[in-house]
Amino acid sequence: MSSNFKSRLTGTVATAMMVALAASAAQAEGIVNVYNWSDYIDESVLKDFEAETGIKVNYDVFDSNEVLETKLLAGTTGYDIVVPTGSFLSRQIQAGVFQKLDKDALPNLKNMWSVVSDRTSIYDPGNAYSINYMWGTTGIGYNVEAAAKRLDGKPVDSWEIIFNPGILAKFQDCGIHMLDAPTELIPAALNHLGLNPDSHDKAEIEKAAELLKTIRPYVQKFHSSEYINALANGDICLAIGWSGDVFQARDRAAEADNGVTVNYIIPKEGALMWFDQMAIPTDAANSKEAHMFLDYIMRPDVIAKASNYVVYANGNKASHEYLDQEVLEDTAVYPDEATMENLYVTTPYPPKIQRVVTRAWTAVKSGQ
Repeated sequence: MSSNFKSRLTGTVATAMMVALAASAAQAEGIVNVYNWSDYIDESVLKDFEAETGIKVNYDVFDSNEVLETKLLAGTTGYDIVVPTGSFLSRQIQAGVFQKLDKDALPNLKNMWSVVSDRTSIYDPGNAYSINYMWGTTGIGYNVEAAAKRLDGKPVDSWEIIFNPGILAKFQDCGIHMLDAPTELIPAALNHLGLNPDSHDKAEIEKAAELLKTIRPYVQKFHSSEYINALANGDICLAIGWSGDVFQARDRAAEADNGVTVNYIIPKEGALMWFDQMAIPTDAANSKEAHMFLDYIMRPDVIAKASNYVVYANGNKASHEYLDQEVLEDTAVYPDEATMENLYVTTPYPPKIQRVVTRAWTAVKSGQ
């Protein structure tokens, strides 16, 4: 064998070894594809995870459960972790779109809060398919000065402000936004009517829709996120929104020092308690990395960083010692016991009733 051939052979072997090592390193580094709600995590959490594990995070966002559900039910999502709300998660589990969690790969499950886990089990029995990421309430966000002027100093503490057309009309001139979320607004209307907010009765749902139609003329817009900046900038003065979103509006207004003061309340009659759950789709290509990401998120210091950023409560009891005091002690974020007892949860509508809800909501939004 010539020395020249030996040299070529050695070079070929060396190159092959380098390629193999590179492939091995790429496999060791891995990827996890995450699909979460927009503006819903401190980005340093993602960067820290990448630095600690060598796993690259591809992070995409959505702004409604309906958008996520369409992807999940279509089949190939391309994602390893998704974050549906509990009521959507429940029917998605039934549709077989998630894989059961390997709890042996999730030692940080020990940090989860039984108060929250017990409630999420209504959607995910035994919490077999998901972990809680964040939870919160759906209530009223408002411009403090504008409300005081229009209510003659009376407190903003009741759904009456929203569902009494005579009162709501006083806010029309300064702007009213509402969530484009029938599974949250219809239960709120049912609750105001003294009916079960989790009713699946067609006639009762239609009564709630009729109530919503009476206030429709005063609502400027239905959407899922615009009210954050609109409240913060003083473009609107009233919104039905998610607790953490309104807190973000409050903080943005304070940082801008623009003369706008935003507040959030859980109405005294009660409000929806919702849960955003992290789950792994059945077709996830990187299940091992997904479990590593979930376990990382359940570290108390990590989920606390996320909560401090988005100003939402999380389902991790051990995280409390890492939370900013203004977050942990804010009863609008972590309600007191009496308020917690007054919060309600809802369960998924069966297909026949879901069609009723969809038609009713379309009629509400169109004002017909």
